Amino acid sequence: MPMSQSYGPADEKESIAALHRAIEIGCNFFDTAQVYGPFTNEKLLGLAFHDRRDKVIIATKFGFRFREGKQVGTERDSRPENIREAVEGSLIRLRTDYIDLLYQHRVDPNVPMEDVAGTVGELVKEGKVRYFGLSEAGNANIRRAHAILPVSALQSEYSLWERNLEPEIIPVLLELGIGLVPFSPLGRGFLTGAVKRAEEYPEGDFRRNDPRYQGRNFDDNRKAAKAVFDIATAINVKPAQVALAWILQKGDFIVPIPGTKHLKYVEENMAASAIRLEPAQMKLLDDAMQPGKISGNRYTDRMMTTIDR
Repeated sequence: MPMSQSYGPADEKESIAALHRAIEIGCNFFDTAQVYGPFTNEKLLGLAFHDRRDKVIIATKFGFRFREGKQVGTERDSRPENIREAVEGSLIRLRTDYIDLLYQHRVDPNVPMEDVAGTVGELVKEGKVRYFGLSEAGNANIRRAHAILPVSALQSEYSLWERNLEPEIIPVLLELGIGLVPFSPLGRGFLTGAVKRAEEYPEGDFRRNDPRYQGRNFDDNRKAAKAVFDIATAINVKPAQVALAWILQKGDFIVPIPGTKHLKYVEENMAASAIRLEPAQMKLLDDAMQPGKISGNRYTDRMMTTIDR
């Protein structure tokens, strides 16, 4: 997503260089969505991967409503006919004849989950989709979907400073054998340490409206994140690498997707897989950034309404 929206201007040349470098150093899982841009991010991946499709696993998503090529707020649309239309468009933009992992981007309260899973199941039988995923779904809908078509992965926000999945969601994923794909594992950049207050970001940058970047929340969260920065200094690595190492050590069913558009950060993020934190360091991080010590919601009130909890 950051390569096409929400985090400053796009740079196609650098983005493609970063994507190609990622493959070279062992990354093969790439996440996009119809809504990123909208549409332009899928086109970017199609341009970058059309001649090396066998080297990558591509995940994309459907489920928001569009009108005249623009997203209609947070309105959702997972009607079967819209799922099919979305998939056909994604296949064209991605320059491929199959999608490895197809997510419902957000649960649609107006469409039964059984209809969603059934439609994706038909697309699997047709060879247009390989695996089915959900994003930010709650336990009831995870179970309903899984009963119709095996859910391979749940994508949701999970990181040192966002632990909402731990009490109820993660146990169900383990029970059903579903993988977890955490987005924003670096707290939308906050856990890298290279952050500014919300008002210092330009219009159009996601962080300008992020409650955790605003006012007193920013100050409180900097204090909580100090544990990340201290451990990074102690073991001579980057704060982002500590945050990724923590999440990777939470289980081998977890595959985080740190977003970036810069080649150097792709290399730094991949290097985190070689870092092993000591049990005492894991506990220090768990304690410093547990729920209750992080200030502010992870989304605006309007966006929080799309979360199925």
